[in-house]
Amino acid sequence: MDFGNALRALKDGKRVRRTGWNGKGMWIALTPGSEFPAQHAKDGHAAKHRADEMEPQTGHNITLLPHIDMRAADGSMVIGWLASQTDMLSEDWEVV
Repeated sequence: MDFGNALRALKDGKRVRRTGWNGKGMWIALTPGSEFPAQHAKDGHAAKHRADEMEPQTGHNITLLPHIDMRAADGSMVIGWLASQTDMLSEDWEVV
């Protein structure tokens, strides 16, 4: 399938991959947006930097927007995966 169909599959909650990817076990998935209290942001995370910018009041939330994540060949997760030109133009996408 093409990249447009792969995106539709992601939006339907499915994981997809390219048959042309060299790494074994690689796939991408859509991570929905979320919101959590600023005081729960962890040190060393980007959300903590955002929380530190906020006025020290209760009730402030951090909003994370939807994004695509990837399972890399070594089993680690790549947060905020971006498609290459080759990925977008390929027609070897499949549902995992």
